[in-house]
Amino acid sequence: MFFLSWGRPSPQDQKACINKAGTFNYDDKYKGATAKSLSSLKADEGLSKDGFLLNNARVLMGSGVETFEKGKSALRSWRHFGLNWAFVDPKTPVQQGVTFCVCVKEFLPWVMMPLQIAYVNETSTTKNRVASFGFGSGTLNGHLLAGEERFSIEIDENNQVWYEVLSFSKPAHILSFVGYPYVMLRQKYFAHESAKLMQKHINSSKS
Repeated sequence: MFFLSWGRPSPQDQKACINKAGTFNYDDKYKGATAKSLSSLKADEGLSKDGFLLNNARVLMGSGVETFEKGKSALRSWRHFGLNWAFVDPKTPVQQGVTFCVCVKEFLPWVMMPLQIAYVNETSTTKNRVASFGFGSGTLNGHLLAGEERFSIEIDENNQVWYEVLSFSKPAHILSFVGYPYVMLRQKYFAHESAKLMQKHINSSKS
């Protein structure tokens, strides 16, 4: 089962996709795993044993609290998905348990891929001015992949602001199995383009 649309998917198309999707299509023991660091996921032998591959991009957005707050706002409004070939309904609330579709144009048809927000994490501390905001979404039945992806923004002890995309995935359909090298390239390309969108939003929003 997977979901196609010959035109740009409407809200009704996306709702129908979500209604048919059902539950997570990956093991419960990995639910929320992307809340961990990249090094922790690399050290998790279970992930690689079960066939999952990691994808990670960490990009410097600038520095200062204003940049961090603009980055948080961008994530909450799905600015990182504002591409002409990949989008999420920007009205989708960033809250645990919310289901949504990532709509991606692949050649002629659009593919609708259902997900659910598995967690939302926000930390804030005055010590060293370190703070972060991020959320992870897990794939549902009907998604071409099985796994989880986290988008986050962080201000570190040096006052630098970082945007990060971290995911683990494996094929969940014959189409993605056959074309998995292409899928991995698209994941890396999306992370690159997503970072550019975040940077553009942060720069255009500065007073």
